[in-house]
Amino acid sequence: MRSAAQQVVLASGNAGKLRELQAALADSGLELIPQSQFSITEAVEDASTFLENALIKARHAAKQTGLAALADDSGLVVPALNGAPGIHSARYSGGGDNANNDKLLTELTDITGSSRQAWYMCVLVYVSHESDPAPKVAEGRWYGEIALAPRGSGGFGYDPIFWLPELNCSAAELDAATKQRLGHRGKAVAKLREQFEL
Repeated sequence: MRSAAQQVVLASGNAGKLRELQAALADSGLELIPQSQFSITEAVEDASTFLENALIKARHAAKQTGLAALADDSGLVVPALNGAPGIHSARYSGGGDNANNDKLLTELTDITGSSRQAWYMCVLVYVSHESDPAPKVAEGRWYGEIALAPRGSGGFGYDPIFWLPELNCSAAELDAATKQRLGHRGKAVAKLREQFEL
């Protein structure tokens, strides 16, 4: 983008997303500032898709800060559950990560084999200002399946039960660099960087 770092507000309060995105964009010329450093009210995510909710969050943060904004809307899609938890991934159980994982495992108790397939979805939206008519949009997907029980202590969210058959481990057992390379957020960032020619 530019030789000097450009400040961009990250329209998320999720510490895990902030860590992953800051690492992925460290050499990009974009300086991500979490929205927690501003007095930003929470955006009302009332749309039905990851894309629409990411756009709502990005425009909301840009409006309240006057800065360019990057929003990430992401979650886990399980076809056997008609796409749930989907856009409700972070608040699926009404509790935290462990409660979400427990609820998902309970929902899948009677589902076996290939019917436990799932994927992580990430949509990134960048707006240069609140009313940007041409936002940059990038999407990434990471395919796997839902494990029978949690494994690993890394990552966040559904990582302990997101099983990667080709690696014979869960996402929570991967080191941060490998997760960044293989994961949905890393794939979306790579596509976003292409749009910026970063």
